[in-house]
Amino acid sequence: MPCRPLDLLFTYMLPVCNLPRKQSHRLITSRQQLWIMLVLLLAGCLSSATGSIVAPVFPEIIEQLQIDPGWAGLLVSAHTLTTALASPALGILANRLGILPILMSSLVAYAVFGAAGAIAANFWTMLLCRGLVGAASGGIAAGSIGLLSNMYTGEARSRVMGYATSALASATVIFPILGGWLGLYHWRWAFGLYGLGLPVAIAAVLLLPRQAQSSSKAVDLSQAQGIRQVLKDRRIWLMFASLAAVSAIFYVVVVYAPLYLKAAIGASSLLNGIVLAARAIGAAVLSAVGANRLAKAIGLSSTIAVGFLGMALSLAAIPNLVSPPLILLTALLFGLGFGLVMPNFYSGLAHLSPDGQRSGVLALGTGFASLGQFVSPLVFGPVWKSAGSGVFYAAAAIAVIIGILSWQRR
Repeated sequence: MPCRPLDLLFTYMLPVCNLPRKQSHRLITSRQQLWIMLVLLLAGCLSSATGSIVAPVFPEIIEQLQIDPGWAGLLVSAHTLTTALASPALGILANRLGILPILMSSLVAYAVFGAAGAIAANFWTMLLCRGLVGAASGGIAAGSIGLLSNMYTGEARSRVMGYATSALASATVIFPILGGWLGLYHWRWAFGLYGLGLPVAIAAVLLLPRQAQSSSKAVDLSQAQGIRQVLKDRRIWLMFASLAAVSAIFYVVVVYAPLYLKAAIGASSLLNGIVLAARAIGAAVLSAVGANRLAKAIGLSSTIAVGFLGMALSLAAIPNLVSPPLILLTALLFGLGFGLVMPNFYSGLAHLSPDGQRSGVLALGTGFASLGQFVSPLVFGPVWKSAGSGVFYAAAAIAVIIGILSWQRR
C-alpha cells in the first residue's frame, strides 16, 4: 500500500464506507478504527506480495542454481500450495484462539522463512523456504482479510472488498520494483523484503487485541456443519474453480514473463519488476474504481467476461513485443482485465455465503486461488520448456474459453 499521511488516508477511506452520512463520519474519524484498518491492509499487502517479491529476480535464481526450466516455476508458486492448505485451517484456528495470536505468529514466520531464501544453496532448500513462507502467508490472509470482511455488510462490504483488492494490488506494484532494484546488486538481497513482517507484527500486537477478540466472536468460523451446508451449493464450487483458473492464468505472467523478457531483450531484474508493477497498477485501478461500477451497469458475468477478454488479448500480444513501452502497456492491459475479474468473483462469493460462514467461505476461496497459482507452473511449465513463448498463447486461449462461459451464464 502506498505510504500516505494520515489525513490523506482518511480521505482515501471515505468512499469505502457507503453508509449514511453520520455513520460514515463516525467511522472515518475513529483513530483506532483507522489504525486497525491500516494494520490489516499492510498485513494483507505482505501476503499478496509473497510471490511478486522474488519474481523479478527469478531468471537470476534459475541461472545461478542451475534449475531445470520445466520445474523452475515451482520456486515462484510453491508458496501458493501451502497458502491454499493453511488459509482455511488457520482461519478456523484463528476463531478458536483469537485472530491476534495467529496473525502475529504468521507475520513473524513470514519474516523468518521468507528471508531464509537468501541463504538457499540449491533447488530443494529454496523450495522448502518458499513452502514455509506460503504457510505463514496463509495465516496472514486468514487473519487480515477475514477480519476486514467482517467489519462491513451489504454494499459497504462489496466496496471495501474492491478497495482491499486495490490495496493488495498496490503492494504488487511496490514490491516487484523494490525486489528488482535490490536484484541489481544481487538476487539474494530481494529476500530481505520479507523482514517487513516483523514491524507489522509489532503493530498488530499494539493495535489489534480488543478488535481481534470482538470480531473473532462475531463470526464463528469453526461451525463446520454450517460450512458444509453452504458447500452443497454448486455455485460456490463454480466460484472456487473460477478463482483457481484466473489465478493460474495470472501466474503465467508472473512466472514466465520475466523469463521471456530476459531471453528476448535481455531485461534486467529492475525492468522485470517494473513490468510486473505495471500489471498490478491496472489491477489496482480497476479494483478500486471500475469493477463494481461496471458490474452494476452490465452485470457481474458480463464484466467478468470483459476482464477475461482483456487478459487474453494482452497474453497473446506478449510474444510479439520487444519494445519496453509496448510491453509495459500490454502488462497494464493485463492488469486491467484481472482487476475486473478478481474482485467480482470475491464479491459474488461473499454474496452467496451466509453471514455466519462468510469468512470461512472466503478463506476457502483464497485457498482455491492459491491452489490455482501453484498448479500454474505444473500445467504451463512443460509448455514453456517445449514451446517457449507459446505458453502465452495457451493461457490466452484458456482465458477466452472461460470468458465465453462466464458470458453465457449471465
